[in-house]
Amino acid sequence: MPVFAGLSRRSLERIARIAKDVELRAGQVLIEPRAKGSGMFVVLDGTVTASTRGKRSRELGAGEIVGELALLTADAQRTARVRARTPVRCLAIARGDFRKILTEEPRVAVQVLETVAARLASPL
Repeated sequence: MPVFAGLSRRSLERIARIAKDVELRAGQVLIEPRAKGSGMFVVLDGTVTASTRGKRSRELGAGEIVGELALLTADAQRTARVRARTPVRCLAIARGDFRKILTEEPRVAVQVLETVAARLASPL
């Protein structure tokens, strides 16, 4: 997965310990707009569709992240609806846990920031 590329086995094990496995049925909503963001999700299997009001939708699949803005701001509200297009399995990582990883693994911070920057430069 690009967001965890180049991390040591020890670092990957640390992430695995804090992440929660989440499974969704096709059509199930993972993120609702205006809901308080509390963490991010890494798609392991399946496809999700992220859409914002009045804008095009974007499909995201295995290895991609959603909800990453919630990691960077304390009181962030979700900006998009993310719905499972197919059955989906993903990892949920809470903001507090992820912040600990960011301080110990700067490479992860760089990957997340690159994803955020790319999405802000090219909105849905």
